[in-house]
Amino acid sequence: MSQTTVNPGQLQPPAPESGTRAAPASAADRAIKRRRVLDILDAAGRDSLLLSTHTALTWYLDGSRVHISLAGDPVAAMLVDRDGDHLVTFNNEAGRIAAEELPSGVALHTAPWYGSLHEAAAALGAPGSAPLAEADVAAELRAARQQLLPAESDRYARLGAELAAILTDVLSTAKPRTTEFDIASALAGRVVAAGAEPLVLLCNGSARSQFRHPLATHSPLGRRAMAVVCARRDGLVANITRWVRFDAGSPAERDAEARIAAVEADIFDATVPGTTLDRVFTEIKSAYVRHGFGAEQWEQHHQGGPAGYAGRDPRVTAAVTDTVVQDQPFTWNPSGPGVKIEDTVQLTGSGVQVLTADPRWPAATVNGLARPLTLQL
Repeated sequence: MSQTTVNPGQLQPPAPESGTRAAPASAADRAIKRRRVLDILDAAGRDSLLLSTHTALTWYLDGSRVHISLAGDPVAAMLVDRDGDHLVTFNNEAGRIAAEELPSGVALHTAPWYGSLHEAAAALGAPGSAPLAEADVAAELRAARQQLLPAESDRYARLGAELAAILTDVLSTAKPRTTEFDIASALAGRVVAAGAEPLVLLCNGSARSQFRHPLATHSPLGRRAMAVVCARRDGLVANITRWVRFDAGSPAERDAEARIAAVEADIFDATVPGTTLDRVFTEIKSAYVRHGFGAEQWEQHHQGGPAGYAGRDPRVTAAVTDTVVQDQPFTWNPSGPGVKIEDTVQLTGSGVQVLTADPRWPAATVNGLARPLTLQL
């Protein structure tokens, strides 16, 4: 196994005309993240930690891309020890990672493309001392990444605004004869052009509105449609749902849309620093009853949860007892028959800030917060 020593001068942002990418990492944010991981090692009485998942790696590297296939495992593993940070990647990935993804201060090592990244990373630690496995401190790592730091908060806000604008642009051109695949492909093209990865693309027309996770088909939209995008850029995942229709909608339909927004408002009210997520989950179940959806509606679809470096980090259930903190991002997605509402938000000192917002999209004020309506064309 060989080590590549990277000169910090090689990691400066490239000239604009080069068209290449520079690692997005903030040195200040990364220093805080390293301190948080060292605190985990201190609490566990260990000297090193092996990071191996997309969520942990992109968080700790502060936005580096460590994937090739969106469906595959990371092409890197990270050993964090008391002496420094050691990233191991395959020999055929090292050039790109060194040039475009490696934060300053991280030592890059290579393993053969047919080798084991985890074994190579573990071998960098002190002899006779196995590193702590990521799975052994999953809850502690989740807590470490809950509170977004300044630079990553800025990156997340930019992604959210761009994603919301993409939904507005694409859905504003839709027609009843437009197919679900037409919408999904247009969204995918715009997301990729924005430098992001489309992790989830869903669309249903009026003939398929009963499905909560509608993978697109060749079916036309008809009189009403939903589009969902979950997109990742610099490791952060933003999630958004929008609806469009080509008539005024029925009274029952408009009533259900207002009631699901009221459910979401109750969830926002319950999501405050210091509370625990199992308590928020209890409030979610009560909100469905209060707003006329029935006591069992929450069982028909997951309700969302904390967001950030995973689509949900984690999905909230009665068993999740994490404590909510300020500057933590969330994506709640309450839904009912034929209705759903979803945006990525961040808790700030002044309350809930909606990140996936476009001022061009029609909205109504619900409990003091602008929430998306169905776009009528």
